[in-house]
Amino acid sequence: MTESTAPQSEHRTVLLRGGDVHSPADPFATAMVVERGHVAWVGSEGAADAFASGVDEVIDLEGALVTPAFTDAHVHTTSTGLALTGLDLSGARTLGDALARVRAHVTAHPADRVVLGHGWDATRWPEQRPPSRAELDEAAAGRPVYLPRVDVHSAVVSTALLDLVPGVTAMPGYDPEGPLTAAAHHAVRAAAHDAVTPAQRAEAQRAALRHAASLGIGSLHECGGPDISDEDDFTGLLKVAAEQPGPRVFGYWAQEVADEKDARRIRELGAVGAAGDLFVDGSLGSHTACLHEPYADAPHTGTAHLDAARIAAHVAACTEAGLQAGFHAIGDAALSSVVEGVGAAAEKVGPARVRAARHRVEHAEMLTPETVAAFAELGLTASVQPAFDAAWGGEEGMYAQRLGAARAATLNPYAALLRAGVPLAFGSDSPVTPLDPWGTVRAAAFHRTLEHRVSVRAAFTAHTRGGWRALGRDDAGTLVPGAPADYAVWRTDQLVVQAPDDRVARWSTDPRSGTPGLPDLSPGADLPVCLRTVVLGQTVYVRPNE
Repeated sequence: MTESTAPQSEHRTVLLRGGDVHSPADPFATAMVVERGHVAWVGSEGAADAFASGVDEVIDLEGALVTPAFTDAHVHTTSTGLALTGLDLSGARTLGDALARVRAHVTAHPADRVVLGHGWDATRWPEQRPPSRAELDEAAAGRPVYLPRVDVHSAVVSTALLDLVPGVTAMPGYDPEGPLTAAAHHAVRAAAHDAVTPAQRAEAQRAALRHAASLGIGSLHECGGPDISDEDDFTGLLKVAAEQPGPRVFGYWAQEVADEKDARRIRELGAVGAAGDLFVDGSLGSHTACLHEPYADAPHTGTAHLDAARIAAHVAACTEAGLQAGFHAIGDAALSSVVEGVGAAAEKVGPARVRAARHRVEHAEMLTPETVAAFAELGLTASVQPAFDAAWGGEEGMYAQRLGAARAATLNPYAALLRAGVPLAFGSDSPVTPLDPWGTVRAAAFHRTLEHRVSVRAAFTAHTRGGWRALGRDDAGTLVPGAPADYAVWRTDQLVVQAPDDRVARWSTDPRSGTPGLPDLSPGADLPVCLRTVVLGQTVYVRPNE
């Protein structure tokens, strides 16, 4: 990809030509004009000649693909940055491997007050268990260590970290040997994160934003809250994002709202909603997702944090205040509570007002036909993470271990949600699963359960325009005249149209269908490589040596 040497300026007019532009305005577009941070025109190569002499810069795409930038609708940015710069256990293949990585990190970072790790998943280890406290104490050489499970709903910690949290042994979720959950987990997490200096935190945030930009991500939905991070972390991230070129960050703060005063406090933090990880339950991997029937591998039904009455009160107060509400809900019982509570709020303040607010539910994994229908009726957005299925789905995966194969096969029913008209917004929940937008689209299109698959086009829309719609904006996430110029440029192979049903694929790949193509995301195919990311017309990433 080559470009002119015109000087950079905030409002320069740019012509991109000689590639493929993914735009519903023209399915065969090869060129695009950007002016004052917005898309001004898309069209053919021949028509682009008329613009060439009147622009500040011409970029020869050399056959590259231009798409809207991705929006990741669920991210924990600081934790993502700490995982990028700290102890990453996601690649550990055995318990011994994980402990060896802890030892090596402790040795290599003698000045760290607390060792922060991330990403272990004992269901992938032959030992099928996490490290004991004694094993972790030995590997840590007496240092405080906080190692959350990959889902971040439980953690193994060293004795030295427990010593920093008075009264932790009496808190709900404390286990003398196993992972901590619930209040005990929140307490040790707070103690561990308190040891991170403001400078370390800001550098982790910058690292995460740089990484996101390198993947063609133009926007992130930060899911913060008092049980996840703290106000300084949340406001600090919004400040870092505003002060440097990079992806936009839209913050959600997960705190219950009772009245206008609470709503005003949410806005003062810079949040766009009282949503995100406002926990109705926990996670399947940690046995804390709330179920109607017991787990297949544990004699209980998980943990409920909010009941329908509190959900209804939160949604009603947010709706009255003109604020978006939302919840974290994974298990079928938790999702039943959500739709019951939102339904009660709709009866109080009016269904049209609730639908117009576009309240959202994070994860929404264990849906039934009844809860899918309720999502559609109530106008709820499903903010979902297809990489969860890629990581833990299938007959031998963690979901099947926790729920049994039959219940596991019902999880993450994306096709049913789309058929019902439920808006989808795709994300990663990074660092639970990595920032990986094309991999996320692939995971939805090639879902491990055949009937839940959606077309690549539908998945791509959920990961671009869907994130903007989840914010209440219908004017972004697509390359049409007037839309914000948030786009990415990709090196990729032939463009195709992929659908889960061969009968659909046969007609839609015909050029006469007017369906713009996308990269081939078949399992095993190389994913596109990001060459450039642009946010509101400003370049925030250029691949080195391009």
